[in-house]
Amino acid sequence: MKDKIVFITGASSGIGAATAAAFARLGAKLLLCARRLELLNAMDAALREAGAGDVYSIALDVQGRDAVAAALSGLPKAWTEIDVLVNNAGLSRGLNKMYEDEIENWEEMIDTNIKGLLYITRAVVPGMVERGRGHVINLGSIAGHMAYPNGGVYCATKAAERFVSDGLRIDLNGTPVRVTSIDPGMVETDFSKVRFRGDEQRAAKTYQNVDPLLPEDVADAITWAATRPEHVSIQTVVLTPTAQANPFILTRKS
Repeated sequence: MKDKIVFITGASSGIGAATAAAFARLGAKLLLCARRLELLNAMDAALREAGAGDVYSIALDVQGRDAVAAALSGLPKAWTEIDVLVNNAGLSRGLNKMYEDEIENWEEMIDTNIKGLLYITRAVVPGMVERGRGHVINLGSIAGHMAYPNGGVYCATKAAERFVSDGLRIDLNGTPVRVTSIDPGMVETDFSKVRFRGDEQRAAKTYQNVDPLLPEDVADAITWAATRPEHVSIQTVVLTPTAQANPFILTRKS
């Protein structure tokens, strides 16, 4: 991975930030985006110290179709030849019965988790095909394999990610460009805080009396997939805490 350009969306915290650190240790050049540029800038020195070949950060909300197109077309020439794309940006809003939920929650999840993923992919992948190299790594979820109560729309967006990954892999067959979906279970990040709109007490209960995955565990799976030999395509990685069998079965310590 040394000096290869790795583009990570939603890189300012959680899995995105851990993935940036993991690729930095491999000597990659990091192209990072997030809505909060100040958080990316705060990471810069540590990423360089960890071994990153270079770091370039931009403020970008992947929900904006025109913003994505402008940001990617306006990159300095030295950052245009992206080798690895990590479509990490994503979120969940609310935990309500579908027929009672706020439509704004649905729109934000669909615009970020599906449309944002597609906007970024459409802007980056043609260059990979043209150059004859590249790897797209999409962040999915076990929620994309099995719906759970009060989270149906979020689960649907992650099921869409899984099928977008499968479809893209089919469309890229015959090229050297690989596509991987990384589908974790419970990971302790700001995910639940975002879902509950800043309610830290409610978010903390999600991880109570259980050892969840850490962002570094997911980053390890991402970098592992990215560093396989070029003739090896890791299609899907499903990882959960040992205490979690699926979205429904989770053993908490007494």
